[in-house]
Amino acid sequence: MTRYSNADLRFLTGASTVALALMAGGYLLTSVSAAETETGKSGNDPTRNETWIAKTYVVGSKAGANANDKALADTDKDARAKEVSDKGSQSTSAPKRKKRITTSTKSAFRPGPTYERKYDAKEQLDIYGGKGAVEPPRPLLEVGREQYTSGIFDESSTVLGKLNPLLPGLAVYGDWRTAIAYNRNNGKDIAQVATRLNLDVDFKITATERIHAFFTPFQDGNAKFTRFEFGGRDGDQRFNAEFDAEPQTLFFEGDFGSLYSGFSGKQAGFDLPFTVGLFPLFLQNGIWANDAILGGAVSLPAKNSAALGLSNFDITFFAAFDNIDNASFTRANGTVDNDNAHLFGVTAFVDAFNGYVEAGYGFLQGTGIQEGVEQHFLTAAYSRRYANTISNSTRVFANFGDDGRGNGDGLAIISENSLITSLPSTLLPYANFFVGFGKPEPLVDGNNAGILKNVGINFETDALTGYPKLDDTASNTFGGALGLQYLFNLDQQLVFEVATVQPFENDGIGARHAQYGFGVRYQIPITRSWLFRADATYQIQEHGDDNFGFRTELRSKF
Repeated sequence: MTRYSNADLRFLTGASTVALALMAGGYLLTSVSAAETETGKSGNDPTRNETWIAKTYVVGSKAGANANDKALADTDKDARAKEVSDKGSQSTSAPKRKKRITTSTKSAFRPGPTYERKYDAKEQLDIYGGKGAVEPPRPLLEVGREQYTSGIFDESSTVLGKLNPLLPGLAVYGDWRTAIAYNRNNGKDIAQVATRLNLDVDFKITATERIHAFFTPFQDGNAKFTRFEFGGRDGDQRFNAEFDAEPQTLFFEGDFGSLYSGFSGKQAGFDLPFTVGLFPLFLQNGIWANDAILGGAVSLPAKNSAALGLSNFDITFFAAFDNIDNASFTRANGTVDNDNAHLFGVTAFVDAFNGYVEAGYGFLQGTGIQEGVEQHFLTAAYSRRYANTISNSTRVFANFGDDGRGNGDGLAIISENSLITSLPSTLLPYANFFVGFGKPEPLVDGNNAGILKNVGINFETDALTGYPKLDDTASNTFGGALGLQYLFNLDQQLVFEVATVQPFENDGIGARHAQYGFGVRYQIPITRSWLFRADATYQIQEHGDDNFGFRTELRSKF
């Protein structure tokens, strides 16, 4: 004889509720009364607008009951009656099987949202900070697989293996800069219009392999640009057309891991990116290295070490055998000799000590007419935010060895600081300081710039018109730059800065007397392809002629 205890009754009741919740959803739990009324009215009328959702439940003697509460009450009533009957008769017969009835339910979904006023698309976009899709300027030429586009692509070739499919695409892009400037720089007074074209030619082979070249056809070397000197005491009053068809960079880069996967047909358990050719070396924000060197490099990326407590670090090894621009290698006429040196080095990037660490070592060895010159270069930097108030990067650069002239040792320390304001992304006060001893030098620099090139806007030229700058060698000097940068709504840039260089020893290399600079810069995009920029500086040089410069520039990106 089957008996139903109170626990069994609770189970049946709970099971009915769960079944209703699963089949009809949250709507029936909160709006069951209205559903019951509508269902009772509709019956089996095929003209009623019913939904496809079915409501399934167990009923007792009344098969037509629909409402959740009524179904539960009837079930509980039948169960109690059955229990009393079983006790009285001691019957061993099995209970009758209960009917399962399925009916459809109208309006199982809540009504859609209503808007009190006209729908505003911009208001909806503001929910996400006003950020929408941005269409960047497209390259001058695109052939094959385009960059940053969506859609259905053709099936890729697997000539390099199924695990490294080809994604061929050729793109030519870059920018064109044209500036009007009037500069008085180290005794030369020139007003001119100058132009510079930067062309990147990128041929993608796979997702990780490509061949890249960079051209600057309207210039000769790194100092002479196509220009018209129309005024100034030293302007030549004529058009100067400069041309250079040789690539500034030309290199192949790829990943040994992806190549191994393609050739072997097995997924590689490692990433090993590499490059070979005339490739750009850019380290420590370009301060320690900013040059295109002929050689190769290989990286160990995204590594970690539990033993050392390092969550993330990269190590890159590089070597070069030509096109090495360093101030220690000069010809008899004073120009840099970049054909007679070898370079070997390693650099590392580490997340450690609650901050970010950069470190590197480089060795320069002279060859040919520079044989005997040997220079060692060391660098280290630590970046961190303190008390959510100050962001600081402290950088150290050292070089020592024999540069062939007996003055190859140097040390420079640079501290870069920015204050975190109530507008942390747009209002950026900064204070950068430096001190240098001996003859500190970058490892390589193709623009013949000094170690202080990034201290402030008064220490950098424009690589186009000969815009004046303060002494950037850090040779037995100290000083810094105080500035304020404002970015408006991230659509403009305005910078004010004062800077100084104070020599504490006249070694005949850098500044001989104190220098003071006052600079301002303004940039604004005209369109997504065109940018306008204006710069002005006035630099006081004690016991010498002051320098000044004013320039405006239009830059087109494509």
